[in-house]
Amino acid sequence: MATDTDIQAPSPQGSGSRRDFLYYATAAAGAVATGAAVWPLINAMNPSADVKALANIEVDVSDVPLGARITLTWAQRPIFIDHRTEERIALARADDDNPDLIDPATDAERAQRPEWLVVIGVCTHLGCIPLGQKEGDPTGKWKGWFCVCHGSIYDTAGRVRRGPAPRNLDLPPYEFKTDTIIRIGAG
Repeated sequence: MATDTDIQAPSPQGSGSRRDFLYYATAAAGAVATGAAVWPLINAMNPSADVKALANIEVDVSDVPLGARITLTWAQRPIFIDHRTEERIALARADDDNPDLIDPATDAERAQRPEWLVVIGVCTHLGCIPLGQKEGDPTGKWKGWFCVCHGSIYDTAGRVRRGPAPRNLDLPPYEFKTDTIIRIGAG
């Protein structure tokens, strides 16, 4: 049987509030400490200054002779720029309505200006770099590019014509700043 001395009196009003304060203060301090520990890890995922500087490149193509192809690097990928001859443009346009294209696209959809084709020089099958940039390289039946890894063949508009590649050579974001300056990259 309980006596009057065994029954505890209710705690004063202030002690519950003090306990709640300590819980909230501890939780807040823990949140701040966690944020301070995690922030450097999150910040490390941001691109470095040298990567940001390479997000856009400008290329002066005034010295590229007609019929020549140049290769440059943007975002750690090769970019093929083809100063196309009338013959190459005609070959590309002749197949615009070809129902046998694996990934249909017209030449006008792929080249902002007919004489200049700008593509990412990576085969869309498994990421090899196709041949065709240098004089004497095999270019295949369609005179574009030939991927020696698995035999994909691209035409003069960068469209896949034969092989295991599932789609055309990708197009980078680019714009002509002037008649001879091409800006490659976003913004």
